Amino acid sequence: MTKLFAPIAAAVMLATPLRAEIDIVEVESPGGINAWLVEEHSIPFVALELRFKGGASLDLPGKRGATNLMVGLLEEGAADMDSRAFAEAAESLAASFSFDVGDDAVSVSAKFLTENQDEALALLRDALTQPRFDQDAIDRVRAQVVSGVRSDQQDPDFLVGQAFDAKVFGDHPYGSAIEGTEDSVTALTRDDLVAAYKGALARDRVYVGAAGAVSPEDLALMLDKLLGDLPAGGLPQAPDVAVATEAGVTVVPFDVPQSVAIFGHEGLARDDPDFFPAFVLNEILGGGGFEARLMEEVREKRGLTYGVYSYLVPKDNAALYLGRVSSANDRIADAIDVIREEWRKMAENGVTAEELESAKTYLTGAYPLRFDGNGRIANILVGMQMDDLPVDYVNTRNDKVAAITLDDIQRVAARVLKPDALHFVVVGQPVGLDMPSQ
Repeated sequence: MTKLFAPIAAAVMLATPLRAEIDIVEVESPGGINAWLVEEHSIPFVALELRFKGGASLDLPGKRGATNLMVGLLEEGAADMDSRAFAEAAESLAASFSFDVGDDAVSVSAKFLTENQDEALALLRDALTQPRFDQDAIDRVRAQVVSGVRSDQQDPDFLVGQAFDAKVFGDHPYGSAIEGTEDSVTALTRDDLVAAYKGALARDRVYVGAAGAVSPEDLALMLDKLLGDLPAGGLPQAPDVAVATEAGVTVVPFDVPQSVAIFGHEGLARDDPDFFPAFVLNEILGGGGFEARLMEEVREKRGLTYGVYSYLVPKDNAALYLGRVSSANDRIADAIDVIREEWRKMAENGVTAEELESAKTYLTGAYPLRFDGNGRIANILVGMQMDDLPVDYVNTRNDKVAAITLDDIQRVAARVLKPDALHFVVVGQPVGLDMPSQ
């Protein structure tokens, strides 16, 4: 695909969400900010997705939860508008903004009508470049975060994830909740939040996806107006962390009638040549459908759970292969035994030709359904960039799925599935697993 520089003379073809071909144009602003665009003028509406690489993993030592609290304050007043004035301005424009944070990125989503484009972008620019961090807003949002942290400590689904992460990642930022603890959040000062803001929102780590009624020329100019005043650089990215697990079980006692378990070991990085066949392999093993082996063996045949699934987790600084299951306290041990056995069987024997063809049919048929609106398209575009995928990926992805052979899957199964490293963390009162935590 030709890269367009501003000033831009080229035009792009219209791209409707479910077309066989999605036309993506690469845009570069005069100030050097890059974006991917799918131009579609049938509705006078634009969706814009921004990702700032780093996210909560940029929290400084002793300041856990700072990035999360900072992001929660970005729409709580900007420039000369307090929280109420900012909300009223967005509502008057029928503009929608959302701000979120994960382990590896701060996410900003904007949706607006083309007739209000300039005003909506000016408002978003204020939120990104001139957040106020008023003390009353800090106190209010902090109280909400602390309330959520307290509530999480009573949620077995949260506790099992926290316990697994702590065991695998230790002192790395991945090893603790992005919200922080009650103590760490309570101790954060306004200066801490300003430092987190300056460290996380910078031009050297931003990725942009756009879809809707905007031309490449207009988007190029829009990028500099929106992001040009951000700092050129921010905090260094977090270091990589090795994943090392051993077969076994860690029990976290919790008084509930049903145990929840996360299981897994090391996975594959997104840029690993085997990631794609591993993705197809996982669809067969535990992708979530009723035809997946884990669902068939654990739920359908034995009735040990309502649901069990597995998934690849390629974080920026580590890669995991995880799964999750819940079962009655007196049945979770049986569910774990079945999962272990299925993990071992697939590692040793791979899959059948019928299983592979069924998975390929489903994955290729379902893929176009992801492109069902400007917001989802913009989100896909920015995700592709962060994963360092080529611009034609959306149009070649199904061909890559179709090209995977049974030999590919058997080889990758033997490499990726590690029964001797499959570790389970269980939260509950499991019968038969009441061993000391390992």
